[in-house]
Amino acid sequence: MRLFKPAEKIIFVDEKIEKNFNSLGEEDWLKKAIRRAITDFKENAFCGERIKKEIIPKVYIQKYGIDNLLWYPLPNGWRLVYSVFANEGVLIAMIIEYFSHPEYEIKFKY
Repeated sequence: MRLFKPAEKIIFVDEKIEKNFNSLGEEDWLKKAIRRAITDFKENAFCGERIKKEIIPKVYIQKYGIDNLLWYPLPNGWRLVYSVFANEGVLIAMIIEYFSHPEYEIKFKY
């Protein structure tokens, strides 16, 4: 059974990822798609597909201290990866990275 709970807060993992997102033009398909993902996370933080713990890149675990990872499909074969956690009772969806499908396959060694 899939979890269903709205994210109360959406954050970017770091300033660089957020800055890259903000630098996209308002009409850019990628910015629109990420905004749609954010809206979906606010409806259900677990709307993405879970990534098995064994294949979560170690750099994500070491750098961000995550223990779960999900991917969300974007148009044109792109992927957005994010983690969900609670902090002081607030459910947070944290956007870690977004990239093309070939980049995703390299990162996750598919």
